[in-house]
Amino acid sequence: MIELYYWPTPNGWKISIMLEECGLPYRFVPVNIGKGEQFAPDFLAISPNNRMPAIVDHGPEGGGAPVVVFESGAILIYLAEKTGKFLPSALRQRHQTLQWLMWQMGGLGPMAGQNGHFLLYAPEKIPYAVERYGKEVDRLYGVLDAQLECTGAFVAGGDYSIADMAIFPWVRTHKAQQVDLQKFPQVQRWYNALFQRPAVKRGLDLGKQLRAPALTEEARQALFGQTAHSVKRPPQGEAQGV
Repeated sequence: MIELYYWPTPNGWKISIMLEECGLPYRFVPVNIGKGEQFAPDFLAISPNNRMPAIVDHGPEGGGAPVVVFESGAILIYLAEKTGKFLPSALRQRHQTLQWLMWQMGGLGPMAGQNGHFLLYAPEKIPYAVERYGKEVDRLYGVLDAQLECTGAFVAGGDYSIADMAIFPWVRTHKAQQVDLQKFPQVQRWYNALFQRPAVKRGLDLGKQLRAPALTEEARQALFGQTAHSVKRPPQGEAQGV
């Protein structure tokens, strides 16, 4: 059994989609990021970067103690290797998939996150920030569109992979990002096709009732008001009890 520490956000959706696609048994443990639960000592023992998602695999390959994994990209790789699914074994295709996974982790996710912050959550509009991140998100969508024009059905070419699962949830937020998918026809085609997958729909539905309709002041402080003091970790060894 896998425990999924989760909240319904793009990074959370990556893992709920992957678990559904793999058909692995799991239970999800809500981590209410709007209430600061990601800073609880028990969670920091699992995810020292105080970010969800994270998983605890109580049935790892070879047995032994549970395996704890944080960071969504690392979790996708772990689950792909555990199941032998959605990450090719052939050298060139494997590294093509990993490159596009890292493109999302280092590019599309962080830039779209900053774009969304300055568009939706900043207490005052900062024109430079809105323009800076808006242009970068536009550029990244152009990169993705060009890649899909070359590869066809899936981002890394070949079959559906963890690269698609990582990128899709961030494209899911295109309206909030003020991105018009009609400008990127290959992305729109790919997005519409993936949205029809039953496992994708189930992954997106996980915990959807938990999403808050509006950002409260408590949530603003939990999400944007933390410092190094907030991530003080529990004494070493406490994580062994998960």
